[in-house]
Parts: sequence; C-alpha cells; structure tokens
Amino acid sequence: MQPARLRRVIVISCFGLLSGCLQGQSASPAPISVPSDLDSYVANSMKTFEVPGMAVAIVKDGKIVVTKGYGVRKLGDPAPVDEHTMFGIGSNTKAFTTAALAGLVDAGKLSWDDPVYQRLPGFVMYDPYVSHEMTVRDLLTHRSGMGLGEGDLLFWPHSTYTREEIIYKLRFMKPVSSFRSHYAYDNLLYMTAGQIIPAVTGVSWDDYIRQRIFGPLGMNNSNVSNAAFKTGDDYASPHERVSGTLQVIPLEALDNAGPAGAINSCAADMAKWVQLQLNDGKFVDRDGRLFSEQQSKEMWTPQTILPIGNPPPPLSGLKVNFADYALGWGLRDYHGRKLVGHTGGVAGFVSRVMLVPEENLAVVVLTNAEETGAFDSILYHVLDHYFGLPPTDWIAAYKAVKDQEEKEAAETMKKAEGARAADSKPSLPLEKYAATYNDAWYGPITIRMEKSGLVIAFDHTPTMVGDLQHWQYDTFKAHWRNRTIEDAFITFSLKSDGSIESALMAAVSPLADFSFDYQDLLLKPAAK
Repeated sequence: MQPARLRRVIVISCFGLLSGCLQGQSASPAPISVPSDLDSYVANSMKTFEVPGMAVAIVKDGKIVVTKGYGVRKLGDPAPVDEHTMFGIGSNTKAFTTAALAGLVDAGKLSWDDPVYQRLPGFVMYDPYVSHEMTVRDLLTHRSGMGLGEGDLLFWPHSTYTREEIIYKLRFMKPVSSFRSHYAYDNLLYMTAGQIIPAVTGVSWDDYIRQRIFGPLGMNNSNVSNAAFKTGDDYASPHERVSGTLQVIPLEALDNAGPAGAINSCAADMAKWVQLQLNDGKFVDRDGRLFSEQQSKEMWTPQTILPIGNPPPPLSGLKVNFADYALGWGLRDYHGRKLVGHTGGVAGFVSRVMLVPEENLAVVVLTNAEETGAFDSILYHVLDHYFGLPPTDWIAAYKAVKDQEEKEAAETMKKAEGARAADSKPSLPLEKYAATYNDAWYGPITIRMEKSGLVIAFDHTPTMVGDLQHWQYDTFKAHWRNRTIEDAFITFSLKSDGSIESALMAAVSPLADFSFDYQDLLLKPAAK
C-alpha cells in the first residue's frame, strides 16, 4: 500500500536496497548536537509524502536528545502529535518478542535451539522433517521454507481466527523452498514464537510484555492492543490513500497477530527502548537488566543471509556490502558502520527503528501514513549528520523512487487491461460459480449470487466482501467493497464434465502488499 506497499505487521526492511557505503566521501568527526534543520527537514518530508503526523526520537551517547511530535494526529482535527502520541509500530514488535524470549534464555527456562515441538506440543509444519527440526531460533529468522508472507490472510485483514487456530493451520501451508535455504519474511512464525512465552511461563504474551518490558522500562504510554484506546487518549489515527486520496481509515484489530506486530508506542517510550538496546539490555538509570549482554550480542548476530540487490538510480549510492536477518533485527552497513534496525507497518502506520552501536546512536521515526520514503529520508538525513557526511537530498531521492514505482505499476495495469479479451464470456452461467469453496489453510470462502451479480466473501474475514467483475474467460476480478483491501483476480479451472475443479487467486496491482498472499490459496469446491 505504497512502494511495494510496505506495511502489514511485517514490513521487510528492504535490507538490500536502502543502505551501504558511498564511495569517495570522507566522514568528519561525529557531532553530538542534533541536526539544526531537523524540524524543517521533517516538515518538508511530511509535505512531500503527505504524512499528517510524525514523531521522532534520537538517542546519542546514552542520552535521549530528541523526542518530538510533528503535525496532527488526524486529518481535519487540530490535535497535535507530541512525544506521547501513540502509533502502531507493526513489525518493530518483533524485537520485543525476541527480547522477552532472551530473558527466558537468561533464566534457563529456554534455549534458542530448543525444538519448537518440545515447547509447543502439537506444533506441526507441512513437512514432518521441518516439524521435528524447527527450533526457536528458526521461528525468528525467516528461513522456514514458507513463502513471502504466506498465511498472512489468516489475520490480515482482521479475521476471527485465534492465535492458536492460526498456528494450527501451519501444517497445511506448503513450503516454497527447502528448510533453512532461503530468506522469506513471515509473520506466522513470530506469532508462534510469542506463544512459547505462555507455554513456558503460564503468562500470556500480552501480559508478559506489559509486566516484563513496558513496566520496568517505564513505557507507560505503550500497549499491546489498540482496543485499549479510549476517546480522548493521545493516539494517532491511521491514514491510507484510497482511490488516490489520503483519508482516515479505521484502526485495524491485530490482537490475533500480537507477537508479530500489535504494539502501539510513542517517541518518548521508544527512546527508552532503544536506550536499553544500545546499553546491551541494562537499564540506564539504575541497576538491573532486561536481558544479558550475551543475549544482546546473540540477537544482533547474523542468522540468515539476505540477497543484495542494486538500488534504483536515485539511490545509487546506497549499495550494501552485507545484509542479514538476526533475531528480531535486520543487519546491514552504511559508511562502514553496522546498522541494526527494522521497519514496521500496520494499516495506516509505518515506522522505522535504527541503531548504530559504534556511534552509540539510535533513531526512531513513527508515522500515521503508509509512506516509507518519509521515514527513510529523515533517517538518512540524521545518520549523515552524525556521521559527518556531505548533505544529500534524501527527500527528493525517495520521492523519485516512489514516483517511478507508481508509474511502472500504472503502466503494467494499463497494459494488462489492454491485453485482456474483454469480449470473451465465462464458460458457465454465473450461478454455476456460486458455491462454498475451501482452501486447505484459510478455510471457507463463499461465492454467492446477488442481484448485482456474483459476490465473494472470506468467511472468517468480515471486511473481505467483494463484487466479482468479469475480466476475461473464466477469470473475474474481486473488487472489494472495503477499498483498503487489494483487489484480486480469481481464475476458475473446469473439469472435463464442465464442473468447477478449483480456483486460483492473485493480486491485481504490482504494488500490492505481500500480506495479501492470494497466490498461496487453492480453492476447491466444498463437498456437498
């Protein structure tokens, strides 16, 4: 829902594109003060990318030097964003889940290399070998063999499935690569990792995060569910571009995906979180730790090698020398420094957390619109300042990339529209396509006849109701009535007797977020 529509509890951090070492530039000694033009730069980024509200935190040399809000919490409402305004942080939740597990490792209650089935009886993957060999470490490193975002439709958009039901369905998800051979970002295994916490402690993931992380750190404005928000609370509203216009959208419930991306936090609280991270798990204001220095190093140790690609021309200087996924964190380099970071996103929010251990520096950017170029342009502006580098117009660079991606996507969709056989007809009368279908992992999906024509509904996802518009032959386009959901093609295959054998789905837009994993569905008519 933006370039590569990066959001949805997840957000791959584009490790191979957005970092690296520029050639032929020398760095000056790192300053301690914040960039003098920070406010104007943030304002320019917000204006360029149309972001209503933003919050920024910077920690340097153990000190919180910036916690500040910009813009408004909600379009049409003058209430300003401040350092306590809460935003959905999406996949930046993953580092909290990993930190909670690290504390259990320190306590001797768990090992990173424990087989998962020993901690979660009944845990089963599609492949029996993987079921037996999968470790806690494997759950956290995106190398299971599952496809990119596979199974995300079980929780996104919000479904009625519980965490336990979602984890049970892992056994029906076919791998796309061999175990531990490829990187493919996933959310379901982080949900699984979170469920190890109650299995070991008897305390839910939700309560454990509140009691063992938020409480000790004084993250008093953070929570694990937006259901906790009340009228008058200081929280940002999510915004999304719908039919070309930025507008407020409803908060999306994420409780069933909690350990993968449900935390809401603010600049002031996130500053405390990254302070602790830079201090190797030790509290900065008193004795005590959340996790040991040994576990801090473990969480920042490469686990899965990421493919390195060439960045687009406007970002040609940002080529990485290495990129890896660790435990809840992504690793890469920039001007000779190791970066430890992650992005996050849920509907209407995207965020960025970045640590530079060698510089004792951390940057957090929270936004209430789905524009990754906004937070990355600010991030690199701040990094360049502290690295003593010549200024770069990152706002212009990221805007150029965004414009080019949107242009190419529009051209692809226009070409597909022009190539379709618009005068073709379905093989069957429309009422013959109406039936209940089942997918092995999602479950029931209903297609029914209404006066307007065929209507498709994902039975466990209340907002996924759409009109099936004939595209060509036996392919229809699911045009969802909730326009925040990505449209999808559905193509039916027939048996020799003319009855429907199966149906496949695929996203219409090249920019569709990968959590709309329609391509992983195989719909079969339910037995009558």
